[in-house]
Parts: sequence; structure tokens; C-alpha cells
Amino acid sequence: MNALELTGRADSHVARSIELDAVIHVDATAALLGMRRQARADGIELTALSAFRSFERQLTIWNEKYRGERPLLDRSGRVQDALALPPERRIAAILEWSALPGASRHHWGTDVDLVDRAAIPPGYRVELISAEFERPGPFAQLAEWLERHAARWGFFRPFRGLESGVQAEPWHYSFAPIAESARRRLTLGVLHDALDSAPLLGKDLVLSELERLHARFVASIDFP
Repeated sequence: MNALELTGRADSHVARSIELDAVIHVDATAALLGMRRQARADGIELTALSAFRSFERQLTIWNEKYRGERPLLDRSGRVQDALALPPERRIAAILEWSALPGASRHHWGTDVDLVDRAAIPPGYRVELISAEFERPGPFAQLAEWLERHAARWGFFRPFRGLESGVQAEPWHYSFAPIAESARRRLTLGVLHDALDSAPLLGKDLVLSELERLHARFVASIDFP
């Protein structure tokens, strides 16, 4: 991947899979389809709620959280009043759950947020919170299945809340054969160039702390 692809400013490395109903890295599609077929044989309808995400989409998410237009959660998953927080704490709170534009692993098309569509009750709104992936949550069976089988297809969880700065995300799986190369190539300089001219709220603070943020939220992950 080149710098534009790494930071979500280009989509030449991804394509829409009709069968998966998702935009994903072209070299990760076969593995995800294989894992989906195995899951279906075990009674699980593996579905990617989110796969590739562009820089612009990540920028929108960031700015909406910064302005208090989208829920901003604390470490325990409770909604905070974004506008009541000083800028430093607001940025820290966003980063607990959302990546900086240009730093999201979803830019690579290698990372997917997975649910079991067959386990979603009628009228239920999926929140992608840890409680949904623990018993008696609707996706507890999926979480256990992925822990047993995802590695066979090259997928792992980069965010377990151990080494990574991001809170534990049992729904977020990454295709290691491509993602690891992308992580190493997404250097501090590449990320800085992507953010330098972007209309990012809180940008001055972010850029002043970018070396620390890159080390904590890009370079540090939970390896399998």
C-alpha cells in the first residue's frame, strides 16, 4: 500500500464483495469468505458491519464526536458530555474508541467489525459494545467461535485492551498477512502528512502530541 491507501485517502487497494456486502482489501476477501462459510456451517451468519472506511468518513466521525453530535463514551461505555470536557480530555476520550483520521486500520480494508446476523433479535439495534459479546449478549457465541477459529483464516484481534491504547473490541478482527505490513508502513511522517491540511477539530493539540499518539494508538496493538 502507498501512503494514500494507508491513510484512507485512496481506495485503489479495495473492492466491493457482493457476497460479503462489504468493501475490503482485494487480498483479504477470499480468507473472509472462507471463514464465513465455516461459520455458516456452524450456524453463525458472519456479517461485516464495517470494513473499509475512508479518511473522509473517519474525519466526519472524529469531528462529530468532538462537537458532541455523536455519542462520546468513557472507558466503561457510559456517554459523556463532550462539550463539558476541555480539548485535551475530549481528544483522549475520542481515542479510547475511535482512531484518528489517517490512523484507522479500517483504511487498509484488512479490518472488519463482525456480528452474527442470525443472532440479532427483531428490532434490535446493534451497538458494538463489549456486553453484546459476553453472555448473555446476542454475540457471545460468535465471540467464542472467533476465538477458536479466526486464526485459521489469518484473522486476529488487534484491540484487547492490553497493549493497545484502544479499549477492547471483541468485534474487530484484522487480516494479519496484510495488516501487519500496513501497520509498519504507517509511520509518524505518513500520518502527519495526512493530517496536516485536514479540517480536523483539535488539530493543533493532536499534532503537538502526534508522536505519542502514534506510538500508543498505531504502533501498539495486541498481537495474537
